Amino acid sequence: MQKRKLGNSGLEVSAIGLGCMGLSYGYGPATDRAAAIELIHHAYELGVTFFDSAEAYGPFVNEELLGEALAPFRDKVVIATKFGFAGGKVSDGMNSRPENIRTVAEASLRRLKTDVIDLFYQHRVDPDVPMEDVAGTVRDLINEGKVRHFGLSEAGVESIRRAHAVQPVTALQSEYSLWWREPEQAILPVLEELGIGFVPFSPLGKGFLTGAIDENTQFDSTDFRNVVPRFDEEARKANRGLVEVLGDLASSKGVTRAQIAIAWLLAQKPWIAPIPGTTKIPRLEENIGAAAVVLTAQNLSDIAQTVTSIKVEGDRYPPHLQQRVGR
Repeated sequence: MQKRKLGNSGLEVSAIGLGCMGLSYGYGPATDRAAAIELIHHAYELGVTFFDSAEAYGPFVNEELLGEALAPFRDKVVIATKFGFAGGKVSDGMNSRPENIRTVAEASLRRLKTDVIDLFYQHRVDPDVPMEDVAGTVRDLINEGKVRHFGLSEAGVESIRRAHAVQPVTALQSEYSLWWREPEQAILPVLEELGIGFVPFSPLGKGFLTGAIDENTQFDSTDFRNVVPRFDEEARKANRGLVEVLGDLASSKGVTRAQIAIAWLLAQKPWIAPIPGTTKIPRLEENIGAAAVVLTAQNLSDIAQTVTSIKVEGDRYPPHLQQRVGR
């Protein structure tokens, strides 16, 4: 597995990480614990050194899972986790008050079975807490040796600049893929300017870009894609064109749609490290195989031209969640 550095921070991670949310939360019933640990161990054996969690995934159980799974090689991996929701529950709204950040840090350290959090993200910008207070609290945790690096998730340009002025931001984590390219407009330029790495989540469009989902797919009742406008039946039907284009290119190169989608992200900037998630070992191996896929300048030009001509239907979040991004 190739390695990448997140911006100017010096933090080195595997070019492809593992987003662990889906093992515990968001996409239906949690994965059996033993199977989840086996998958995490297999990821490490394949060269993955970057594992992403959050107190809100469960809540809490995802961090506990990673703490157990990564204990045998803790000093050889980078663990990222997040603070920012009241009581760790997304439904209860945001809380990035300094005292809560500290409480979450201490609890996450215990659950992760570690004495330091490698990368500590604010999960969403809290409009009720000045960004300077958030960044200052994480700066203090870094000085105390409890955190190594500061990150933001789904933050807007102004918040990124305000945070970075107090404590250098190592990475921004936000959605970015062939069917959500909005970060290219303002986010990527400011990250490049400030020397901040980018960690795209949902690089496979929450599974849609793999071609395994169509308008007839039925999701589990607890799968959050049920409330995502982009996944309603008509939107899925309308968005098949992008999947078909990916399929044509994948076939011509003897790889899969997922591998093309991840390889495309890796080709955008050398400081981008996507974190596809999965609960299945064959899909894990497929995703990691994307690191070996070489897209030529002509391939990238063809993809850009095609994607630009396709209008993706449906918002990526329902309105109440959309309000929390880009602040």
